[in-house]
Amino acid sequence: MKFLKIILIFFISLITTVKADSEINIIENLKAGGKLIFIRHAYAPGGGDPENFNIYDCSTQRNLSESGRIQSKKIGNFFKENEVEIKNVYSSEWCRCKETATLAFKDFETKSFLNSFFSSKFAHNRNSQMREFQKFLLEWDKKTNLIFVTHYVVITEILGYPPSSGEIVISNQNLKIIDTLEIEY
Repeated sequence: MKFLKIILIFFISLITTVKADSEINIIENLKAGGKLIFIRHAYAPGGGDPENFNIYDCSTQRNLSESGRIQSKKIGNFFKENEVEIKNVYSSEWCRCKETATLAFKDFETKSFLNSFFSSKFAHNRNSQMREFQKFLLEWDKKTNLIFVTHYVVITEILGYPPSSGEIVISNQNLKIIDTLEIEY
């Protein structure tokens, strides 16, 4: 039994060290610049959007919970506390993404290519949005960090990675994932 406790303590300390090393690696990569940073909107309970969804009316959408608002602030604090320089922040036009961007970074610009295409109402936009995103990247200077606050389906389509709510996914210029960081809510 004593041996089992020692192994458990060793394992826990090893996980903590690995997590700390990973976060240091993330910060170093971000400070080097030239990264594409995808953030899935913070926690908004449920899935998809209600039947009466209207992109111009937040009251018809699935929105952030109080936990999601706290998570959004933690996302912003991560970048501020680690002095990571960000050139621009772009957001989906969905209210939960705009609220995440506002609480985390204050200033942002919406881009329709970041909009969700999860529901059948918007599924036909997928290919044109991905073309617009690729065109947008061609105009990027590749020296600065860009942040995209968007949706599960968009990040999965672009990076082939299924993010959690509020998760930060960092890629290089070739859309190869460098690392991820989950921010608790």
